[in-house]
Amino acid sequence: MNCLIKLRSLFLVAVFGSLALLLSPALLAQTNLPKGIISGQITTADNEPAESVAVQLAGTEKMTLTSETGFYIFKNLPAGTYHVNVTVKGYKSLETTVVLAENGKQNNISFKLELSDAQLAEVVVSSGGRYKVDRVSSSLRLQSPILETPQNIQVISKRTLADQQVFDIVDGITRNVSGATRMGHWDNQYANIRMRGSKIPAFRNGMNIEASWGPTAEDAAMIENIEFVKGPAGFMLAAGEPGGFYNVVTKKPTGMNHQSVTFSAGSFSTYRAAVDLDGKLSKDGRLLYRLNLAGQQKDYFTKYNFNNRVLVAPVIKYMIDDKTSVTFEYSYQAIKYLSNGNYSFSKIKLADEGVANDFFYGDPSLAPGKIKDHSVYVYLNHQLNDHWKAHAQVAYFNFSMIANSVWPSYLDSAGNMRRAFSIGDEAGENRFAQMSFSGEERTGSIRHRILAGVDFGNKKFWGDFRQFSPNLRFDRVRKPDGTTEERVFNIYNPIYGLPADSIPQIDRSVNLRTRAGATVYATVTNYGSAYVQDELGFLNNKLRLSLGLRFTYAETVGKTKAADVKDHVFSPRAGLSFSIDKQTSVYALYDQSFVPVSGTDYFGNAFKPIKGNDLEFGIKKEWFGGRWVSSATVYQIDRVNALTPDTDPTHTNGSTTFQVQLGETRSKGVEVDLNGELAKGLNLVMNYAYTSSKITKESPNQTTKTVGNVTPNTVGHITNGWLSYRFTGGALNGIGLNGGIQWLAERYTGTTQTPNMPNYFRADAGISYQKNKMGLSLLVNNLLDAQRLLTAGSLDTNPASKTTFYSYIVEPRRNLRMSITYKL
Repeated sequence: MNCLIKLRSLFLVAVFGSLALLLSPALLAQTNLPKGIISGQITTADNEPAESVAVQLAGTEKMTLTSETGFYIFKNLPAGTYHVNVTVKGYKSLETTVVLAENGKQNNISFKLELSDAQLAEVVVSSGGRYKVDRVSSSLRLQSPILETPQNIQVISKRTLADQQVFDIVDGITRNVSGATRMGHWDNQYANIRMRGSKIPAFRNGMNIEASWGPTAEDAAMIENIEFVKGPAGFMLAAGEPGGFYNVVTKKPTGMNHQSVTFSAGSFSTYRAAVDLDGKLSKDGRLLYRLNLAGQQKDYFTKYNFNNRVLVAPVIKYMIDDKTSVTFEYSYQAIKYLSNGNYSFSKIKLADEGVANDFFYGDPSLAPGKIKDHSVYVYLNHQLNDHWKAHAQVAYFNFSMIANSVWPSYLDSAGNMRRAFSIGDEAGENRFAQMSFSGEERTGSIRHRILAGVDFGNKKFWGDFRQFSPNLRFDRVRKPDGTTEERVFNIYNPIYGLPADSIPQIDRSVNLRTRAGATVYATVTNYGSAYVQDELGFLNNKLRLSLGLRFTYAETVGKTKAADVKDHVFSPRAGLSFSIDKQTSVYALYDQSFVPVSGTDYFGNAFKPIKGNDLEFGIKKEWFGGRWVSSATVYQIDRVNALTPDTDPTHTNGSTTFQVQLGETRSKGVEVDLNGELAKGLNLVMNYAYTSSKITKESPNQTTKTVGNVTPNTVGHITNGWLSYRFTGGALNGIGLNGGIQWLAERYTGTTQTPNMPNYFRADAGISYQKNKMGLSLLVNNLLDAQRLLTAGSLDTNPASKTTFYSYIVEPRRNLRMSITYKL
């Protein structure tokens, strides 16, 4: 209760402090001055929003770029005559004259370009090409452009996703960000992305939706772009891994009439259709809508396995007035699949050549699993005045899975495997709320960009993973002497087809929450936090100092008093950024984060929160008028109270594996990113990361010392590249070529001091054609047809049987995808 009172007090201080500033006499005097506004929207010849087009008031220094929806705005203009210029290099400029009256009236001036959306995507504009993004979404709250932000933030644009024919969040998106890897656990449903030495949480529209195993991988049809924030980010949420997070930004109404349909087909019986409808529901343009639909049938390269899914994602936005809007967003994803992941196994080694690339450890006789995932968002945005705005949003998530699970209980060197059959039911409910105020003020020559607000969350999870059978029985085979014996499943020569009477019948008559209550898989976590941040601009905004502080109250509800965990944490943040010139900035950052840890050790003691401290330095530079951008970062992250496995052989309880605390890890590395348009029609995404993450301290009770070992699942060197070129004239006009590579070296699994996973190299290539409203693209993945590319791998230990074996996930062999898009 005291903590809630503190949170409420902090929130009231932030609110009334902001109001006091807003209502000061000087500010009121400034606000009441008759100032005018010139705004509008730029569209292409085929009625598409024209993004990143330069709009300037001739004869002044005022210039802006249109947003993703084609809008621009100039505020706080005194009465007078203005000449509005719209410029796209290589095309005739558009100009109009606007007369602002003394009454401060807003003038809406819109333009239509002579070129199409496809042509606009290929011309050289001042903000860069298809892959460069200058600002983060509003869900990240930051008011400064990425170039001036003292942190490494990389944004994967919707055009990048389209060129790479991405179908969902797990579909190769990490290739576009330095140092990010996907571990592939339950790769049909969950992303499981690691960065800077730890698994990073998933955000959606600025809210931390990380769940026990999830969240469910977002379908690409609902994604506008994906933002990767490196390191802690106290301006978003302090309760998270210090490695950073990724934020999926979903599609919203643009105010334009825009409709498109895409059909895709590919290897392994892949068929997909997606529809994107965007427009107005009222003549006055105040009621807007966006509807995305997708349906997919996708078999896997592994035998019998599949993943079929449906997406329904409607969004309604209502403009109450010119300053206030409310938005309602709903998404529903339904998934039907056969097995949780495309794992292979071996007693001998990872990437065992004797195990076929299409090996499947499940069986077609098993019932498929079903997932239903619902999410609801409500957003409220209000422009308080020219300098300040308020934002609030609430969200509700409801997730359920009804499934079974198969996993080896025994494997010998000859490849003979016994498979355990378990129930795999899950359910989750998450509730979130956020409120924030942001604005810009000046005290003398110092510019202030202020951000203040609160975050609340409640997460509940239930799981029933009880084992029903330690050995799925096969049909018996008759021997020459007339007797029968059970057929053995062998990974080198698998035979499928389980008899019906060998598959346990699962009784689900009792509610999942009741079933989960008797296990360790029933968890409840609550958190609330208040924060404030001020970015001070000196020397005409060339030097920027960011200072922030967040207070977080986090609670994990345990089944015993000892298992209850309540954390009260203050997390400071300080960043410094300096613009050497208009296109170059250097920065330094110190930030903190923490992770509430549920559960107990072998003795029943609750765990302390994991805390992380990040120190990083970087340089960012735009080239050739901002057409492409590069960044380089060095960092060091210390994680204290880290969990390490309990290696005491006496600390076992059936199949339960315990952990101990007081461990520490240190991650440090170098990251280099480059993206944008190198030349007309030539776009590039390239990145490299060196990562060193090692255990620096462990529990004194550990019988096996691990200090000096590399943090499990670390990759020392990661290099990615993606190149796209489209011809813009001549006989090849409209034809595009693209391709990319991924290279991973020095890969570690388990606690070891030497690399123990094979290096990874993959190449992809494609061709496309665009003309008017039609687009056609063909992409070949794994062009070199590598058969042993590992996404993930580990050495599994089964405490019950005292056996060990390798488990790993391989990439599909060579495969292709083809998509046809038509814009209505």
